[in-house]
Formats: sequence, structure tokens, C-alpha cells
Amino acid sequence: MERISVFDMLKIGVGPSSSHTMGPWRAAERFARHLIDSGRLDDLTGLTVELFGSLAKTGRGHGTDIAVLMGLSGADPQTCDTAQITPTVEAIRARKMLPLAGGQPIRFDPAADLVFHFDQSLSYHPNGLRFTAYFGDADSLSATYYSIGGGFVVEEGEEDRAESTRLPYPCDAAAHVLDHCARHGLTIAQMVWQNELAWRTPDAVRGGLLHIWATMADCIYRGCHTDGILPGGLNVVRRAAGISRTLIGDAPYADRLEWVEAIRARRPVFYEMVKWVSCFALAVNEENAAFGRVVTAPTNGAAGVLPAVLMYYVCNNPVGDDDIIKFLMVAGEVGSLFKKGATISAAMGGCQAEIGVSAAMAAAALTECLGGSVEQALMAAEIAMEHHLGLTCDPIGGLVQVPCIERNAMGAMKAITAANLALVSDPHDAKVSLDAVIKTMWETARDMDAKYKETSEGGLAVQIPVNLTEC
Repeated sequence: MERISVFDMLKIGVGPSSSHTMGPWRAAERFARHLIDSGRLDDLTGLTVELFGSLAKTGRGHGTDIAVLMGLSGADPQTCDTAQITPTVEAIRARKMLPLAGGQPIRFDPAADLVFHFDQSLSYHPNGLRFTAYFGDADSLSATYYSIGGGFVVEEGEEDRAESTRLPYPCDAAAHVLDHCARHGLTIAQMVWQNELAWRTPDAVRGGLLHIWATMADCIYRGCHTDGILPGGLNVVRRAAGISRTLIGDAPYADRLEWVEAIRARRPVFYEMVKWVSCFALAVNEENAAFGRVVTAPTNGAAGVLPAVLMYYVCNNPVGDDDIIKFLMVAGEVGSLFKKGATISAAMGGCQAEIGVSAAMAAAALTECLGGSVEQALMAAEIAMEHHLGLTCDPIGGLVQVPCIERNAMGAMKAITAANLALVSDPHDAKVSLDAVIKTMWETARDMDAKYKETSEGGLAVQIPVNLTEC
């Protein structure tokens, strides 16, 4: 079984979709490097990119074409200037030239060389894409990649490659987490910490997780201070900034940290805190829909749930860096259990694989951070997923906007409710285990009609007439 780090589950990147934007972006980067390593750039006469299955059907709404162009150009989704995405893509389309890996310009006309195969799917996964480079001697070089959810990418032929990292506490199921923690007297976060040291130094783990939190918090802050209309043609109005102003007014503050302290100082009453949680979640996914920088948690489409619940925790408790690190480690571990036992790809499992998993991650993390036991934390994850089972993925126009943005607010509230229920419950009385709900989710995913799996061919996506413009 693969070994998954917290940093695999929580990756910094660009919206709107981890599987349809970040995954293809990373695949394009890999192929560009492959071409450079081949030493045959001088002989290159052409390049084509083919999108299959769900990547084709909702690719334009998810910005898959944009991601491919950025990846081939050498931009990194974790560090690039997001304000330069649109100018870069427009320049490539206008000049029909692409700076491969930021260097040598090659001929590339997106209108002709980037092909959407709406009626074809590849066998391994619905999110497939193929790159083919052509050379002057009539030879070619081709590679096929699969974007399998959460920004994870595998190249054809490496799907079953074994993971070599040996962890002190390997976990492939929730039962393994329970066993390790009980036998060694550990919390989930303590167990995850020891596992993470197999990959990174203590300082790298701490620094990396705090950077992830800072990225999440900055995303919330930007979303709560940006008005306007989201791109894509649905004319969705951004709401988070208006909600923020309603709750906190126009009091001046210098930056995100002062803004958070202003919220904490208000000691929001219950109804205000509910509004804040929704505001935090909407803020992240409005940024995500606008090609902003977000953190997969475990995906981009569900990126708002975990930050909203963590910000809720920060605003209502005396929280330090260690608490934030604990929260993220528990969340990452629970997310990895779903990836190993089911899927975190909406193209494979519907929205239960995104919002459902993110709610389970957040619920477990909040429970442990509020003093819950290992059993209660896993119970909270089970409760959260149990009430997302069967949730379909039916984005209107293939855009990660309707119903995706509001679903993040709903998922965050369900996560908080699940944590509160688990904290006042005896896990020994639970009728359903986390492993059972993961198994059920995977069975549900496999039984679900394909039109409800990120194809925009069923559900709300076919009920609402739309006339979209390009992103």
C-alpha cells in the first residue's frame, strides 16, 4: 500500500480544481522536463495534448487547458504569480508560440494542438491526458498521465509502483490507527509526527505545516476582501466580502493577523459564528474559482472546509502553532485513509469524495484539538462522512462554482457538528466504524451513475441552461 504524507494531502496550488487544474498542470511540467532531458528540442517540430473523459467534458470550465499551457511553460502552481496566468495564456494563444519550461519557444496553437476527446475515456481513470512530441526525423515521444484526485498524478506504467519509504506506524485503515495509538499510548497527531519524520526533519515538518496554514489563512483573508463576479460566464457574485463587512464592519486593520484578532476580540455569539464559518468557507472557494492560490484539502473543489473549521477553532480558542500543526496532521492522516480505501476524486466517486472527505478530515482534527480521544476523533470523521454518502458531482457548466462553493460552507458546518457529537458520545456505542463508512463510500462510488461524477451530464448541471464564455 502506498505511503502518504500530510504534505501529499495538503498541497499548495492554484484553483479551481485539483484533479482538473493542478493535476494536468503537474503532468505538463513533467512532460516538459522529459522533453528537455531527451536532448531533442532542436529537432522538435510539433506538440499535441489530448484530454480524455472527465478532463475533456469539464476541462474548459475547470481551466484544464489553462493549466496545461502554464505547466508546459514552466510555471509552478505553488509559487507562480497568479496575476500573470491570464496574460501568459493570452500571449500563447495570440502568438501560437509556447516557451517550453520557460525557455525555448516552440510552435503551439492551443486551438489545434490541444484536443478535447469528449467521447473517449482511457481505461485506468476518467481523468486522462496524453502528450505527444514530434521530431524532424518522423519520430515521436509520447506519455500518458492520469490525474487521480487531490493533485496526485501517475504516469501510465507507474500505477502500481511500490512505495519505498518505511514508516514506524504504517496505516492503511482506521483500525491500524487505533491499534498503533493504543499500543504505544499516542494521539493521532503524535503518531503522524513520527511518520512524517521518515520524510523530513522536525523543522521542515513544522515550517511546512505552518506555511500551509498561512496560505490557507491568507486565502480566507483575500476572499473576505474581494468583491466582484467570478470568471467563467455564470456571473456568480462573490459573497464572502459582503458577509465579512456585515459582521465586522469597516474597522481598519493592517493585515490578516489584525483582522483575525479583531474577530477574536468580538467573541462572536452563536449566530455570528455560524455566519463566520460560512464566510470563511465561501472566501476560500471564491478564490479557488478565480484561479487563486489555495491548499488542496484534500482537493481544490473542497478546499474551503478545512480552513473554515480551523479558522473557527483559532477564533474561539487560545491556539498556538503546536495546535495548528496538530490539527493539520490529524486531518492529513484521515484524508489519506479515504484515498487508500476509496477515492478523493470526484470523477471516480462524486462529491462525497471531495466535500465528504474534507468534512471527515476537519471533524477528526477539531475533535482531537478540543481534547477528544483517538476513538472520538475517528468517530467524528465517520459521522461527517456518513451524512455525505451519495453526494453527486454536478457542476453547472463544468465550473467549480455552483453548487460547489456553497457545499464547502455546508461541509464545514457538518464537520463542526460531527465533532461536537463525537465529543459527547461514547465511541463504544457507535454502530458504524470509520473503516465501514470508507468501504461504503467506495461501494457507493462504484455504483453511482457516471453522469453524476464530474461530467456535467446529470443533476443540477443539466437543469440550468447556461451560456458560458471562456475562463
